[in-house]
Amino acid sequence: MSLSEGSAIAEKPVRNPYTDRTSLEFKFRARRFAKVQALIEDALAERGEARILDLGGTETYWLIGEDFIQKNRDRIKITLVNLEQAPIRDTALFLSVAGSATDQELFAGEQFDLVHSNSVIEHVGDWEQMVRFAANTKRLAPRYYVQTPNYWFPYEPHFRFPGFQYLPRTLRIALLQRFSLGFFERVEQREEARDIIAHHCLVSTRQMRSLFDDAEISHEKVAGLKKSIIAVRRGRS
Repeated sequence: MSLSEGSAIAEKPVRNPYTDRTSLEFKFRARRFAKVQALIEDALAERGEARILDLGGTETYWLIGEDFIQKNRDRIKITLVNLEQAPIRDTALFLSVAGSATDQELFAGEQFDLVHSNSVIEHVGDWEQMVRFAANTKRLAPRYYVQTPNYWFPYEPHFRFPGFQYLPRTLRIALLQRFSLGFFERVEQREEARDIIAHHCLVSTRQMRSLFDDAEISHEKVAGLKKSIIAVRRGRS
């Protein structure tokens, strides 16, 4: 989960799914990374290097592809964009930049080889902000990879509560004020709870097709149900 474009208020510590190789989350992410790796390999074959823009990403996330990344580290540069600049350990590989993924002037005039985003678009705000996020994704590179949890998957992944996203907003706020849910400790202040709920807006496949109309849309499945939605564009025609 990334809250880089949303709110991290009241977030409680959990086992890190990017470093815990025994976790189910790590296994899912490792499978997804095969799609990301294929896009990076295309860029490396085309240009000999790959400039990657990760919207709302973290240095830790890329541990899921550590072997591949380290093998090609001299030809890869990853720029992380978050609302606040994050400290970076591997400064030869990563650059951290403060900015909003919905800013229409983001990296104006620049081009990357791949735009990447994992579980971020559901945190950027309302539909208008999602449209801006998608426009930046399509504008800034010929290739992109965008993953997000599926609204219609019955288990809400942030609050770890079955069907939570289908409840009325007022009820979701009230529940968060009374209980610790998923990644979040109980929140006493209603305004704080409302802010957290407002920055967790899952999208459907239909909405993803609308936002990323030039992408191939696929799904990650669990027990036959569509757990997450992935939009991939392999290059501009």
